[in-house]
Amino acid sequence: MASGRQLELIFLVSVLLGFIVWGIVAARYIWPALRARSRSDALRPILLLHSFRFVGLSFIVAGVVSPDLPAAFARPAAYWDLTTAMLALLALGTLKTRVGTVLVWAFNVVGTVDLLSAYYNGNATGVGLAPGLQGADYFITTVLVPLLLVTHFLVFRILLSKTHGN
Repeated sequence: MASGRQLELIFLVSVLLGFIVWGIVAARYIWPALRARSRSDALRPILLLHSFRFVGLSFIVAGVVSPDLPAAFARPAAYWDLTTAMLALLALGTLKTRVGTVLVWAFNVVGTVDLLSAYYNGNATGVGLAPGLQGADYFITTVLVPLLLVTHFLVFRILLSKTHGN
C-alpha cells in the first residue's frame, strides 16, 4: 500500500497524464472534427458533454466519497458543477441566438473557474494529500476534469475565432 507522499505523487501523475492524453486526443481528433463546423455545430457536442456535470453532485454523497471529504471542497465542487451543467443545457437550447452566445460565454467562464477552483480548494483542504477521500470520484478528478478543462479551452478558441460563424 502506498504511503501518504506516494499517494500524493500518484494523484499528481494521474492528473498530469490525464491532461497530456486529453490534450493529444483534442489536438488529433476533437479539434480537427470541430474546426470546419459552424460555431453552433462546433459547440453543440461540447455543451452536451458538459451537460453531464451534474455527476459532480456525487462529491456530496457519502458512500461515493468518504464522509471525511472536506465540505469546503465538496460543496462548491458539487454545486458549481451543477450550475455549469444547467448553463450548458440552457446554452444548448438557445445556441443560435444572442442569448445563447451569452450563455455559452457564461457557461465557459463559470465552468473553467469551477474546475480550477476545485483543484485549488482540493489542494488547500488536503484532498490531494489523501485522494482516497474522493472514493469513486477519484476518476472525476483524474480523468474527467482534464477532459473538461481541455474542452473549455476549445470553447474559448471557438468563441474567439473569426472563422466560426453561426
